[in-house]
Amino acid sequence: MFDRKMPEAWRVLRIQSELVDGIEHLTKIAHAAIVFGSARLGPESPYYHQAEELGRLLSSAGLPVISGGGPGIMEGVNKGAIGNGALSIGLNINLPREQEANPYQDISLYFRYFFVRKFMFMKHAVAFAIFPGGYGTLDELFEALTLIQTEKTEPFPVVLIGRTYWQGMVDWLKNTMLVEGCISNDDLELFSVVDSVDEAAHIIIAHYRKHYAADKDT
Repeated sequence: MFDRKMPEAWRVLRIQSELVDGIEHLTKIAHAAIVFGSARLGPESPYYHQAEELGRLLSSAGLPVISGGGPGIMEGVNKGAIGNGALSIGLNINLPREQEANPYQDISLYFRYFFVRKFMFMKHAVAFAIFPGGYGTLDELFEALTLIQTEKTEPFPVVLIGRTYWQGMVDWLKNTMLVEGCISNDDLELFSVVDSVDEAAHIIIAHYRKHYAADKDT
């Protein structure tokens, strides 16, 4: 939570320490698949089990997996990834509710500041896989799309999993944002929507092998 009593200079040092700690712990992880989704969709949800399978497929292909470290979809993907060939990593955030670190993490880091955590996600991303989620999931999705759109990062696959869940948003992007001239047709090509975890894994792994596998260090 935000500490209003902390002097600004000391807050800068705390931010700096989070950056240094995150970079140091992940210094050997050049590239990873980043997976987002709701903390509220637990083992009773089919999306949880899809996330678990995606984690297994990515890890088995030698691609480290990074999630937000919490329960729900994050737990599912870490559970699938751990022990299957590549590292399972959680970038946890200190929140008043919902965030409790799941036990399926080879590397578990904790952050106070969202923007530091988001920097760490982007620093290592070769793909974003986005399961159904809430405001936090949408925040990460649209930040990635904005950075790719504005060429502030190298383009990478942004894959939305669960066509039924995402279709309403996609229709709004096409029928409102595009029609009103707020985005272009090219912007709609910055992400893809799939139902199959196998298809999502294929898109991500193919991109990784084409552009980054030669640098593999994990």
